[in-house]
Amino acid sequence: MKAYLLDPAVAQYVFAHSTPPDPLLEELAKETAESTGDAAGMQISPDQGTFLTMITQLVAPQVVVEVGTFTGYSSVCIARGLSGGHLHCFDVSEEWTSVARRYWERAGVADRVTLTLGPALETLTAFDQPIDLAFIDADKGNYPGYYELVMERLRPGGLILADNTLRRGHVADPAHDETTTVEIRQFNDLVIEDPRVTVLMLPVADGMTMIRKN
Repeated sequence: MKAYLLDPAVAQYVFAHSTPPDPLLEELAKETAESTGDAAGMQISPDQGTFLTMITQLVAPQVVVEVGTFTGYSSVCIARGLSGGHLHCFDVSEEWTSVARRYWERAGVADRVTLTLGPALETLTAFDQPIDLAFIDADKGNYPGYYELVMERLRPGGLILADNTLRRGHVADPAHDETTTVEIRQFNDLVIEDPRVTVLMLPVADGMTMIRKN
């Protein structure tokens, strides 16, 4: 559970009244926890997965970009929400995305997903399709670069979702100067000052920011 900003009892109530993950996603979460150790914390939470599926269904995108795929939980959730569109995943790890590939096949969504391996600051530069929806959940120091590369390709009315934008609430404490917190705080300031967008920060899990291109 990643409800860092909620009272535990409220968090339990929220999860109990939200659509839970199916057995395949539960198995993926378990395998990720067992095989990646401390890195398993990079996986999104079940409520975020449901949210990603619903947002994808509502936006009905033709082209979706995910920066940071890890073992595939978020990509399965996005791909399941597609109705004719395609998901383009960008990641650097062959090892972790090999797990994602297996679960794309098992979920029956492999034909909707294309994976590109390599530093996304380089591989996204070569991406030449207009983007309708993007999910950014990778190394936090490069969020500004990912954001700009996606924004340049995002259609008017398109949507970017950026994960971990509250850092367990530490971003609100100026005295908290841990590197990643500072990086996310700078990214949040960059986004809210961008005249091209409308922004809503949601206190879901570790914070998820919705950014709509005007």
